[in-house]
Formats: sequence, structure tokens, C-alpha cells
Amino acid sequence: SCDATQLCNCSSMDLDFIPPGLTGTVTVLNLAHNRIKHIRSQDLQQAVNLRALLLQSNKISSIDEDSFRSLGKLELLDLSSNSLAHLSPAWFGHLFSLQHLHLQGNSYRDLGESSPFSNLRNLSSLHLGNPRFSTIRQGNFEGIELLNKLWIDGGNLSQYEPGSLKLIKKINHMIINIRSINVFSAVVRDLLHSVTWLEVRKIAFSIPAEMQLLRVMSSSFAKKISLKQTLLTDATVPEIVSILEDMPKLVEVEMIDCRLLGTGRWKIQIQANQSQTVRVLTVEKLSIEEFYLFTDLQAVEGLLSLLTKVTVENTKVFLVPCSLSQHLRSLEYLDLSSNLLGDQSLEHSACQGGWPSLQTLNLSQNSLSDLEMTGKSLSHLRNLSLLDISQNNFGEIPDVCEWPKNLKYLNLSSTHIPKLTTCIPSTLEVLDVSANNLKEFGLQLPFVKELYLTKNQLKTLPGATPIPNLVAMSVRRNKLNSFSREEFESFKKMELLDASDNNFICSCEFLSFIHHQAGIAQVLVGWPDRYVCDSPLAVRGAQVGAVHLSLMECHRSLVVLLICALVFLVILVLVAVGYKYHAVWYLRMTWAWLQAKRKPKRAPPKDICYDAFVSYSENDSDWVENIMVRELEQACPPFRLCLHKRDFVPGKWIVDNIIDSIEKSHKTLFVLSEHFVQSEWCKYELDFSHFRLFDENNDAAILVLLEPIQSKAIPKRFCKLRKIMNTKTYLEWPLEEEQQEMFWFNLKIALKS
Repeated sequence: SCDATQLCNCSSMDLDFIPPGLTGTVTVLNLAHNRIKHIRSQDLQQAVNLRALLLQSNKISSIDEDSFRSLGKLELLDLSSNSLAHLSPAWFGHLFSLQHLHLQGNSYRDLGESSPFSNLRNLSSLHLGNPRFSTIRQGNFEGIELLNKLWIDGGNLSQYEPGSLKLIKKINHMIINIRSINVFSAVVRDLLHSVTWLEVRKIAFSIPAEMQLLRVMSSSFAKKISLKQTLLTDATVPEIVSILEDMPKLVEVEMIDCRLLGTGRWKIQIQANQSQTVRVLTVEKLSIEEFYLFTDLQAVEGLLSLLTKVTVENTKVFLVPCSLSQHLRSLEYLDLSSNLLGDQSLEHSACQGGWPSLQTLNLSQNSLSDLEMTGKSLSHLRNLSLLDISQNNFGEIPDVCEWPKNLKYLNLSSTHIPKLTTCIPSTLEVLDVSANNLKEFGLQLPFVKELYLTKNQLKTLPGATPIPNLVAMSVRRNKLNSFSREEFESFKKMELLDASDNNFICSCEFLSFIHHQAGIAQVLVGWPDRYVCDSPLAVRGAQVGAVHLSLMECHRSLVVLLICALVFLVILVLVAVGYKYHAVWYLRMTWAWLQAKRKPKRAPPKDICYDAFVSYSENDSDWVENIMVRELEQACPPFRLCLHKRDFVPGKWIVDNIIDSIEKSHKTLFVLSEHFVQSEWCKYELDFSHFRLFDENNDAAILVLLEPIQSKAIPKRFCKLRKIMNTKTYLEWPLEEEQQEMFWFNLKIALKS
């Protein structure tokens, strides 16, 4: 179950014990979701280079005291969701490199009489607790001075000895789940000066008499407070607000998935003791059962004047009182997305004098239907430069509208607009009208630099003359089939045109014309994932200007057509036979193999330029380019990845680009999906990697499974790749956020091997 990087995946194999024969080459061992009950001294004795050990979701109830003695290089240990009734300090005594320790979901009631973590000097994150966890004693955290994250799941924690957490000098992020207000107050008292971000989960602030116990929070130096899945009432909100306002360094308050019992008629008037530090307020998915009876919040108006960023998302907001808007004098960013704001309520919310400093406004996914009224309601906001009103239902729009004078960015995507008019402001620099079924675009927008027209019904490009300063344009997923010379003549500043996933007819005249458009820095047409083309020189993700066509290709004679007609049946038979027996594939691979044989089997170390060449389908480019590349290339130390869009040499034959990139990379990283196995060029990259694996007898390939896919979906002729899929481990992209950290850890280990 081990791959070339010595990542051994033995999860979900119904194992009753740790497999024997582990050696010093193993770096990652995944034994999660088995039936292991006991860890013996000799089980891991030889795994001296183990970096990650995953034992979660087993039935482990006992561990020999010296079971982890030889794991001095271990960085991640997950023992969560087992049956450990106690924790022994001896288990962790020799784990000097341990950074991440997960112990939640077991059956221990306390952490023992002393500290189990006294030797873990490099510990960065610690997750503790379970439904039976009831006691924390002084000295339980001795030896820990700095933590990036501490998560205590103590829903039934009833005994906390004061000073227990005071030994930890700094905690960047503290997550705490405690039901008892008394215990919560004692814990917070010990965290006053050490926690930067305090996140409180699953606690009920419902009894006014208990709020005095929380008054100690007002002395906390925390910069961010998060309340998740908490219960608030009209009687307790004033006390909580008062406590938060008194915190001397608090900058951000966050409420996510909380519940409020009441209608805003506070039992005790909130005192306008305005915080001088709070600048950011975030409210997401706040449940107010009687939201239609909620008051105008006059009691809190005096507390809001210094806020610069406010997010109230998915909370059934249908109106912001005018007086409240007028008190938000410093507000620069406002997100009211996924709410119930209509045209009339927006007019009242954005009244004269309201939001005077606002620069960014997000009203996406509301109930707006009149674009003219929306623009007029916001026209007095002189500082507003970015407006997102996507995913509303505007329909037909008028010819004339009022807008803020300094509006630069407007998002009108998915708003059911059938035709654009001069209602669109001419001051824009960025316009997004994607997903509106537009059939034409002819607006005069002299300042626009970026234009997004994805998922419409355009058959021709917009005229260049009305948009002379255009730098980037996306016309993906339209109905374009060609470009004309007239459409390009004025695109002098264009740097990027994304026209992929259209219906291009790849004629000689079309390619020859684009070749001479020196003003276009990069043209993406998405060939050959989807195209109709009679030229074999179309390239994927490269500059179209690099294509060269001979006179013979552009001027075929009638004689050739007659000959083709006469031998049509013969060719049809040959093609059918060749397809059945994969003749074309064997010819291509034989040529590639002969070419590769002329080169050294391995490029000299000085010629290795990349850690990995990434092979993926264009349909998966969003995940690869925005998630994987960011994670790996911004790692410490960073990895150097080779992507066809970015690193292929313009003008070079696509096959040579693929071969050279694989030869100059330590690894070849395949991002597998249903789109991958359907892509012609992805199959070709698999072809050459298949020969490299066969010729060099090594495991240079790393497989990342982006979505569930059966190994039988891989073409049968790729025997080596199918063998890897059937007999060796591949990495699967998890949808659960808490498992993604382990995925990146495993992938980085694989790339380093």
C-alpha cells in the first residue's frame, strides 16, 4: 500500500493490528478507519523516518508506553475518535518534532495529574476533548509556551482549576466549546493576555444573571472574537455588547450560524460606550425566528460610527434603517449578499447621508428587480467605486440610469439582462455581464480595461473601437466561430483574450490572421478540447500567434479533392482498422520513444528546472491554478511547478513542449478526473509518461484524484498507469476542510521524495 514517496495508505482495510514490516523508508502511514485496538512497542520501532501517523477512527484503547519512542521525526499524530480512557505522558516523551496532535473524540475524562505534553516543545496545534471530558487541572499544559491553535471540545467540562491555561504565553487561535458559563469564565480569565483570536462555539448566553461572570472578558487583549452556533436573547445582548465594547484591543467581531431569540427590543438599554478599536463586524447565517418583527436597532446606532467593514450575509435582512445607515460614517466595505433587499427597501437603506465613505458594496443574491432604481438609490455615494449586484433579477433595462460618479467596477452577472443599453455607466474600468444570454455587445466604454462576457450567446467579438483601452477580455462559453480582421484592428492594448470553449472553425485564413496580430499578447482558444479544425497545428493553451501554415495548406487544389473522393472508402477501412487496434497510438508512441532514446535517460541535475510537471484538463483549471498552485508555490520552501499555460515555450511544437517539460521535472503530477480521461492532450501526456515509466523503471508519477473515478476509465493500453491505479496509493482530494491540511501535507511529502 505504499507509493514511490513512501506514503502508505492502509485506511479502511479492516485491519486489527498495525501491519508488520514497516521500515525506515516510510514517511506517512495512514491507518485510519480500521479496527485496531492496541498499539504494541514493536509495531513502529523501525519507522524512524515517519513524519505523519494517522490512527483516527479506530478502536484503540491501549498503547504501550514506548510505542512512539523511535518516532523522533514525527510531525503529525492523529489519535482522534478512538477509545483511549487515559493519556500517558510516556507516549509523547520522545516526539520532539511533533507539531500537530489530535486527541479529540476519545473517552478520557481528564488529562491526568501532570502534563502529557511537557516534552512537545515544537507543538503548534492541539485538539482535545470529548463528550466525557470533565476536568482540567493545573499543570496539564506545562511545557507548552506557544500554540498556533488550541481547540478544546469541552461541552461537559465541569471542573477547571484556575491557572491551568495561564502557562501558555501565546495562543494565536483558541477554539473553545464549553456549555458551563462558570467554567467558561474561569477559562477566559486565564486567557486574557495570551489569545489573539478567541472562537466560542455552542454556548448559550441566555440567562442575564450569568452575564456578570463574563465581565472578565472586558479585560481581554484578544483582537478577534468569533461566536459560532451560540444562542443569544434580547435580555443578554446588551451585556455582551457592553463587554465587547470595553475590550481594549478588539478589532473584529464575528457571528456565524448563531441564533437570536427576540426582536431587538433590548431589556436593558445599551449604553453608547463606543469602542475605539472595533473596525470589522461579520454576521453570517444569523437565525431570528421572528425577523419580520425586528426593530430598527436605534439602541446600537451610536456604536457603529467607527466601523470600516461590515458583512451581514444570509440573514434575511430586508431593510437597513436610514438612521442606522447615517451613523455608519466610516464604513468603507458593506456586504449584504444573500438577503431579502428589494428596490424600495434599498432606496430607504441607502438614504441621503447614509454610508458617506462607502467604497465597496455587495448586494448580490437579493431581490432587486429595477436596475434604474438601484442606480438612482446609490447615485449619491460619491466614494463608491465597486458594486456587485449579480444574481438579482433585473430583466429589461432602460436606456438612461443614474450612477455614482466614481463607479469603476460593476458586476451584473446572472441578472437575466437580455440586452445591454447605455444605462451602463461609461466611467467603468471593469464590467462583468457574464451569464446573461447576451447576443451582442456594442457599448461605448472608453475607460474599460477588463470585460467579462462568459456564458452568453455572442457569435462575434465586441467591436474594438468603443473600448480602446481594453487590456483583458473573457468570452468563454459563447458561440464564436471565428475572428475578423476588423474586430482586432483597434485592440492595441490587449494583453489577454480568453475565448476558450467556443465553436471555432480553424481555417487557414483565421490562423494566419491571428498570427499577425502583434498587439495580442496571449490568445486562449481552448483547442483541442473542443474545436472543429482542419489543421493539425492548433495548440492548447499556447499563443495562437505561434502557428505557422504553408501555402499548400492554405490553397488545396481540386485535384486533391478528387483523389480524396476516390480513395475515401480505402481510407475509411484503414481508419477503422487502425482505431480498433490502436495503430495511431502505437505509431505516435514509437516515434516519441525513439526521440526520447536519443536523449539521456535523466536530464542532468543542472537541467532539472521544476519539481513537477502538472498534467490536467482545462475543465479542472480553476482548482489547479487557484487552489493547488497557490498552496504549493507559496509553501515554505516553495515548489516550482510547470504549467502548460504559463511555462510552455511559444512557437514550439506542443509535443516537444510536453516531452521537454516532463524530462526537466522531478515528477509528473496528474490531476485525474472524468474530464482528464476525455481530453486528447491529457491522454498524450499520459502516453509519454507511460513510456518514461516503462523505460526508466521508476515511479515518477504522482496521481491526485480530484473526483471519484474508476481505474477502468483509464485506457487499457496504459498498462503501467493502470497498474499504479490498482496496486499503489494515490492522493484523493477531500471535500471536508479539516482533511485538506493532511492532503497538502501528503502531496508535499510526495513532491520532496
